Amino acid sequence: MSSPRSLDVSSLDRTHWLELPARRSSVGVARRFVSDRLIAWRLPGELCADVVLLLSELATNAVRHTLSTRILCGVGLVTDACVRLEVHDHDRTGRGLPRCEPGLDDEGGRGLLLVEQLADAWGVDRSGRTGGNAVWATLTL
Repeated sequence: MSSPRSLDVSSLDRTHWLELPARRSSVGVARRFVSDRLIAWRLPGELCADVVLLLSELATNAVRHTLSTRILCGVGLVTDACVRLEVHDHDRTGRGLPRCEPGLDDEGGRGLLLVEQLADAWGVDRSGRTGGNAVWATLTL
């Protein structure tokens, strides 16, 4: 899936970035960061919850499934009715995201299925910012 619109929005009040170490503890920091931006934009609570959940899944995948030591998380209000998330890693191996079919008893492995269900669109591109993967998702009101 090709990225319909990247987060290179020129207005600083509509796009925010946070770079973090690729550690599990960084996922919670990224969630709070995105939640604060969404609250400041006064977006509806249900949309905020979905955006934060998607960010959590994308950041967790970057931490768990790439060789990156850092991740770059971005959130942008690309239109008044569309939020875009991006998580960039520094993994230049070109492996992309793992695809799996979790078993009924498996505790994990459903993150991208959740992203697929909640996002209006999502995909993976090569990051112009890090040279690694850029996983993105958009949600609309």
